[in-house]
Amino acid sequence: MRRLKAPADDDTPATAGDAQERVALRTEFAFELPHGYADASGTVHRSGVMRLATARDELVPLRDDRVRENPAYLSVVLLGRVVTRLGTIEDIHAGIVENLFACDLAFLQDFYRRINAEGHTKASVTCPSCQETFAVELAGSRLGES
Repeated sequence: MRRLKAPADDDTPATAGDAQERVALRTEFAFELPHGYADASGTVHRSGVMRLATARDELVPLRDDRVRENPAYLSVVLLGRVVTRLGTIEDIHAGIVENLFACDLAFLQDFYRRINAEGHTKASVTCPSCQETFAVELAGSRLGES
């Protein structure tokens, strides 16, 4: 006969590490495009939100006929899945992404890599004058904003 231990009472104090794990998971990241997307009415949309990609987000575009015909289109379809808002536009799709300026597309590709591979949008830089190293936010805020 096998004996089973009764579960321990759940009154053990949570450690600081447990609390940090619950708070630390950040899944959405705000950004500011260098130029912005101009919609059909001429409104320019610069600020947006990108969420972390799932495995499904990276696999589904591989079945897309546009990607099969042109593998470079993969990033357009992928970004259309993970960008959740751009200005007042909440229905982001590949058609919007393919009409971004090239510098905005490059910005989003780099932003995607940073949040999904590195988990943050900060970069370490060194001041050329004093050689002090510090972190800067690369989410694309405009000059003078934090």
